Amino acid sequence: MSQVVTETMVRVENVHKSYGRGAAVVHALRGVSLEVPRGELVALKGRSGSGKTTLLNIVGGLDAPDQGRVEVGGRDLAGLDEDGLLALRRDHIGFVFQSFGLIPILTAAENVGVPMRLRRADARAREERVELLLSLVGLADHAGQRPTELSGGQQQRVAIARALANSPSLLVADEPTGQLDAETGHAVMELLRAVVRSENVTALVATHDATLLDLADRVLELSDGEIVEV
Repeated sequence: MSQVVTETMVRVENVHKSYGRGAAVVHALRGVSLEVPRGELVALKGRSGSGKTTLLNIVGGLDAPDQGRVEVGGRDLAGLDEDGLLALRRDHIGFVFQSFGLIPILTAAENVGVPMRLRRADARAREERVELLLSLVGLADHAGQRPTELSGGQQQRVAIARALANSPSLLVADEPTGQLDAETGHAVMELLRAVVRSENVTALVATHDATLLDLADRVLELSDGEIVEV
């Protein structure tokens, strides 16, 4: 019988990260190691200051570790220059943040299309992708509305659609339900799980909401910069 080989999307090996110096130094990450296969939704839990955001920023190429190795899709991030990291973030990683980060003067459809404009995607292909993504997140009827005309949950759905615009292989979500009520937050987390399945992407989601953890394929807990057993 042939053996099924699962592709590793994220590999983190013995990553350390500190901020500050001397007595004021903060050890954000202390020898963190993990592997995430393609198509898995992993939730990172831990109290504020446990290192969740630092880990996500390092995996997403927004920050660099002091020590250790990080690979995304087989690419060693330490071997990429600024242009290489920019291309990685633009073409292979989608980011979802607690604050939504939508451009106020643009419609939902225009916000979703921004990443594709940056890649100079064909206009027709861009419009078709935007329409598909807004349908995927349940907002096909809200394409022409601006962020101020949408609820918090709807804005986060637009942000998720935008994160998927360039068909990334990895989604990085930092407290994506932090500004939402419990019911809306649960719906957004369910959407993320559905997106992982339908788009065959990998997702790393930081959350402090214990009620959302059962929607993840796997839960990792960070405490004082280290991964502990859940």
